[in-house]
Amino acid sequence: MNKQLLIGLTIAASIFTVGISTVARSQTRISDLQQRPPGTTISGRVTSVVGNDFILEDGSGQIIVDAGPRWWQQINLSPEEEVTVNGELGRGGEFDAFSITRANGSVIQIRPAQGSPPWAGGPNRNRPNPGDRGNAPARN
Repeated sequence: MNKQLLIGLTIAASIFTVGISTVARSQTRISDLQQRPPGTTISGRVTSVVGNDFILEDGSGQIIVDAGPRWWQQINLSPEEEVTVNGELGRGGEFDAFSITRANGSVIQIRPAQGSPPWAGGPNRNRPNPGDRGNAPARN
């Protein structure tokens, strides 16, 4: 993932407040993330997308969300889409997604909240059945 490209996209992204759908979990402002435990839920507007990484903005700030490698599954989000992301703040300062809920209620399962991500070990390792990795397409 090209961090410089995402930083440039962050600078270029316009900032404005967007109404967010209410979800059952408590919401965390992006600016408060460094103080939150794993399993945190954030919501906002997607301002740019590069591969499976995207910038989420909620009026308090912006953060890069990492939804895993594209070879594992493609999430296909679009700029201006409103989403709710459950995950944790990663060591690199990105928000590591466990799941993404679209405004229409559909959920993209990314990875379990506990343990290593299922793609750990690279694309050439033994892969689980497609149903075990969320909505990823089967690979032959």
